[in-house]
Amino acid sequence: MLATLVLMAVPSSVGQQTGTTVRHHRVEEQSDDSLTPEIEQAEAAMQKQDYATAEALLNKAVAANPDAFRAWFDLGYLNTQTKHPTAAIYAYRKSVAAKPDVFESNLNLGILLAKQGNTEEAARYLKAATALQPSANPSEGKARAWLSLGLVEQASDAGAALAAYAQAAELNPKDPEPHLSAGLLLEKENKLDAAAGEYQAAAALDPKATEPMAGLANVFSKQKKFPEAETELRKLLAQDPGNSKARVQLGGVLAAQGKSDEAAKELTAAQPGSDTSPESAMEMGSVYAKGGNWAAAEAQLRVAVQGLPQDGAAHFALGSVLMQQKRYPEAQDQLLQAAKLKPDMVEIYGNLAVVAAENKDYALAIRALDARAKYLPESPATYFLRATSFDNLNVKAKAVENYKQFLATDGGKMPDQEWQARHRLMAIDPSNASKYTEKK
Repeated sequence: MLATLVLMAVPSSVGQQTGTTVRHHRVEEQSDDSLTPEIEQAEAAMQKQDYATAEALLNKAVAANPDAFRAWFDLGYLNTQTKHPTAAIYAYRKSVAAKPDVFESNLNLGILLAKQGNTEEAARYLKAATALQPSANPSEGKARAWLSLGLVEQASDAGAALAAYAQAAELNPKDPEPHLSAGLLLEKENKLDAAAGEYQAAAALDPKATEPMAGLANVFSKQKKFPEAETELRKLLAQDPGNSKARVQLGGVLAAQGKSDEAAKELTAAQPGSDTSPESAMEMGSVYAKGGNWAAAEAQLRVAVQGLPQDGAAHFALGSVLMQQKRYPEAQDQLLQAAKLKPDMVEIYGNLAVVAAENKDYALAIRALDARAKYLPESPATYFLRATSFDNLNVKAKAVENYKQFLATDGGKMPDQEWQARHRLMAIDPSNASKYTEKK
């Protein structure tokens, strides 16, 4: 009589990125010399979830035969079910050592090792599994092995992970998970067109799944394809109306298209009343700022800064709104905090230079302009601000140099400042006054 062996691939953290677990497998063993009465009785007990009886029988079996791969496999499964992962890994190691060519034991060992954070060793067993034949549903089983391998490898070798996802997709063409995992990795690698293609493939296989919609919305937002992002977010919210993060994102996408009223409505719906999240407040503050409602923008951005005190972008947004309200000392404090938290955010330095000059902190204005110049070329406006700052500090040579640079590059776009620059040059460089007379 043929014996029936239950082999179960266990849930793994490597699958948490897509919210999936490895499927169960039931194997019909055609010949199994390792099956003994104790093991058969243990498997019958496990079917009834009588794990205590099963464990005693299996321990007796491996004591009698330390190379009984089937008993070790069953112990691995039993300890997984009873949430003893260390014991499960030990048992699966014994099973693989006794019989290395069993697909399911290699797969389950690899997944458990990945859950423990041992990705290097996990990859070794998962690779072994991809070269073996599952006992049931071979294409589906091998696809699961390739998918698990990709999830393990993606942190260290994106190319190998993408190749693994492609193998999984080819073996199980109806499964959206390999495409979704590939899309997430490609998006992280900033390969946005390729990521969109994978998300679209996942969406075609499961049109109601929200994960591909969210992925496409993210990609389209990064590509500034705001109408397309809006479409995906509205589809997502039709499936999941309570998704506040998606509603916040929709508010931002609407604001980027100039739909301020619709954006405010979505953001208010995302987190009504006193439950407003800092992320939602950040988006709403940006919407109000784009509409010129500085007081409302400030109120929201203060909520964002309070909830996200280490977020440089939040401090920058609040500082910029305070600058628009001509509250320069407060604006300077926020912009300095933003620069400390996010020194590579180039937008900070131009605004900081402006408010520092308004606060008569000309040395800080020059330092801010120097920081900006590390990322962006000088402009007529920065030359003029730099010139007036040096002028106020009575550093005449630097002031003359920057006034000249301003006049050489402005081209009549800022006539009032050009008039001021010429008259200051005549005052601080009188020996060359005739050169600065405006040509008629």
